[in-house]
Amino acid sequence: MKPTSSGPAARTLAASLREERETRNVGLRRLADMLGILPQVLSLWEKGQRLPSVEDVSAILALLGVTGEKRDRIRTLARHAREPNWLVSSTAGPPFALTTRLTLESTATAITTWSPLIVPGLLQTPDYIRSIMDNAPVTLEQADTRLQVRLKRQQILTRPDPVQFTVLLGEHALHENFGGPEVMSDQVDQLVKMSERPNVRLRIVPAGIGYHPGLIGPFDIYEFADALPIVSVEHANSTAFLHEKAQTSDQKQLAKQIRDLALSEEASLSLLLEIAR
Repeated sequence: MKPTSSGPAARTLAASLREERETRNVGLRRLADMLGILPQVLSLWEKGQRLPSVEDVSAILALLGVTGEKRDRIRTLARHAREPNWLVSSTAGPPFALTTRLTLESTATAITTWSPLIVPGLLQTPDYIRSIMDNAPVTLEQADTRLQVRLKRQQILTRPDPVQFTVLLGEHALHENFGGPEVMSDQVDQLVKMSERPNVRLRIVPAGIGYHPGLIGPFDIYEFADALPIVSVEHANSTAFLHEKAQTSDQKQLAKQIRDLALSEEASLSLLLEIAR
């Protein structure tokens, strides 16, 4: 059975329900019995192949003892699960966007990222991440947690069946001063190392080539084996997850335009090695 909805909120809801049950070591059949439904129905909810109602989700969370901010967050996912696009504002808090991003990254077969000014999170070194956190409005504890989460996210590139990752990186990112010369040197070395992996394609868009549509801002395109792509567009105060075909097609066309401006993989590697000297 194909997913009833493969939109960003629906995917995140399914993953969140499964994670909360498994975290508490509650078997699928046991929880289904507690809910008074067939195990097959609960399984379809956790796979995103059918969408539970908000009331069903509330019942699951109550039986699992999920309370507070996490309960409210998952209930919000349930209310938005049937929407093809989803705009997460800063007032909703980081967990919404982060949980959705984690779900998309872990289930995608291919990811294309355009990052004009900053090395993408999936390729950042710990020190580079720390330099970002040091200048972000977060506590030390929050910074440590975000660093660990970001490093764990990177495992999708090195797992046995790794995601195919295409990186379009603005040259400006290589000349920034995040954490000082030593941190940047290590970060460039990391880019060289990762670009040698067969599942990573790194291409640099040169600086000084004039205006092009990619300068509007960064984005990520997530592609799946069983559903249409989802695009993530991040801004300072919100993240938009787009799933409608017209919008994702436009974004894929923009990615193609940026690729046409980029150096080849070989020329990009040569530039990285030159900077690393």
